[in-house]
Amino acid sequence: MIDWQDFDELLALTQFDDAPCGGALAIYHQGKQVVNTATGLALPDMAWTTDTLSVNFSIGKGVMATLIAILVSKGLLDYQMPIAHYWQAFAKQGKQHIRLIDVLTHTAGLFDVRSVASDTQTLIDWQAMTDLVAQMPTSTPAGQESKHYASAYSALVSGWILGGLVERVTGLSLQAALDEYLAKPLGLVGQLYYGVPSDKLHLIAKPERYFDPQTADAPRRKPTLKPDSDATKKTLGELPVTPLWQQASELTTANINRLYFDTSQMNLVNYKNALMPNGRDGLSYHSDEVLTAIIPAANGVSTANALATIYAMHANDGIWHDQTLINAQTLAQMQTIYTDGFDAVMPANMRWRAGFHRVFSLQNASQAYGHMGYNGSVAFCDPSRQLSFAFIHNYDTTMLNDIRQFILSEMALSLV
Repeated sequence: MIDWQDFDELLALTQFDDAPCGGALAIYHQGKQVVNTATGLALPDMAWTTDTLSVNFSIGKGVMATLIAILVSKGLLDYQMPIAHYWQAFAKQGKQHIRLIDVLTHTAGLFDVRSVASDTQTLIDWQAMTDLVAQMPTSTPAGQESKHYASAYSALVSGWILGGLVERVTGLSLQAALDEYLAKPLGLVGQLYYGVPSDKLHLIAKPERYFDPQTADAPRRKPTLKPDSDATKKTLGELPVTPLWQQASELTTANINRLYFDTSQMNLVNYKNALMPNGRDGLSYHSDEVLTAIIPAANGVSTANALATIYAMHANDGIWHDQTLINAQTLAQMQTIYTDGFDAVMPANMRWRAGFHRVFSLQNASQAYGHMGYNGSVAFCDPSRQLSFAFIHNYDTTMLNDIRQFILSEMALSLV
């Protein structure tokens, strides 16, 4: 009989052939932490724990969406209100009617980062980028007329829009607002960042190539799918969740990933426009200059413990330790599914809620929502199960060539 304590061994198994790197896993059920485990090294001289700080890429979008829900609950924002109501300059280029909910559900046509900026120095300049996104025009995804996409994932642009909006309605810097309205009430100050303080840089988990000074400064390369070793294939065939993958012709990482993402339907033009400012690759997210920058949609830094706590609050009807952070009316709006159809950027139907996508599962998880990160990390909740889950790591992978999140999340969902 599988139980929560088995995640210690399962997380260790998911190192596969990528040791010494590893990750951390935190799970809450019914408001109590039931899993708190880690494996491998975050840095050459630092083991992973659930309090290890890590760049978790787009997981930060879920943190931002939570912060916005709190501000909606407090009456500082309204999902249905045009952003220009709060930020007059945003009305430029015909954007005067774009609502907050349109940006959160990736239906505003504001996904093309290449139309905004392409050089690193501009992209890491917070003030410049918030000014530029206010001035940008909307765009239509390639293939929209024939594919009828339901959304176009704003992988980078949305963060500058939403973060700039938060600053304008709170009168605080984005980090100060994050601390005041989310981190402090949940006891998570120092575990959530948009822009890492310079004195914390030495604590951030990094991929293995940064372990060696000779390769740390090498030009960035996109992670590639490595062939599965015989040992990995054997493990994939013996996991508690292996029966879920019977549709796969062979139990390999690539075949299992295709059960969750249909990459044959990916539009590479839209993907590059949304994720690759220079048309080739992304930023070096683990470099000091990018870690200290504010890029809310992509370089949020957090711990597994912080993420699991945030989503435990979600799973507990927006309440944590007798504090209501998200009221019932706001929670209902936030949890509503606003889109149902293939995304123009991501190779899937994302079923966007107000800043959160569906949880990718082969089980019944229709009420589950959260956000994954580019490297295959993920944090989510399932209110129907009273479950929250956060898995972060420093493996050199992407969500489209890795399956660790599915192994761990499918097992968690199966236990409740």
